[in-house]
Amino acid sequence: MKVEVRELAIPDVKLVTPDLFEDDRGFFVELFRRDVHEAAGLPTLYPQVNLSRSRLGVIRGLHFQWDPPMGKLMRVAYGRAFIVAVDIRPGSPTLGRWVGEILDDGRPTAMWAPAGFARGFAALAERTDVEYLCTGTYNGAAESGLRFDDERIGVAWPVTEPVVSQKDRTAQTLDEWLRRPEAQHFAVDTP
Repeated sequence: MKVEVRELAIPDVKLVTPDLFEDDRGFFVELFRRDVHEAAGLPTLYPQVNLSRSRLGVIRGLHFQWDPPMGKLMRVAYGRAFIVAVDIRPGSPTLGRWVGEILDDGRPTAMWAPAGFARGFAALAERTDVEYLCTGTYNGAAESGLRFDDERIGVAWPVTEPVVSQKDRTAQTLDEWLRRPEAQHFAVDTP
């Protein structure tokens, strides 16, 4: 098995595409193999795997967790989604910048974003299932989120009438997050 790893505009965020073996019956893919991910410099321990189902126009996020720090490898298992990662690390040269990619179930490409990034997605199909391989287990006392429409971040969501939970609609802004002491969990030393 081989995996292609492509850095995005924020180098810590990557697209991960495993080899796909197709024939007239369909296809087969090894979504995760520890030795291959390790050789590619990707995490190899995912103690929690989540699956969310959303309808067209739903935006989930932007979510993150600092204890334990949680990175996520996200892929679309069914449907189509615009997956986003926002740098929330104080001191980072890309603080407040975001990257987004449209992924779908036709190719098993996933987006990797380490801890220190807020992640979210917009569902672009009537049914969209997104799978998250998480490097930490959920801790509600140490998780939070940013407003999906924070003007400082400026994510260009490709939906005209977003369906958003109350929790996500009233989440803090990036500036509010950066004033919290918890933000220092993700602080980056600058040279």
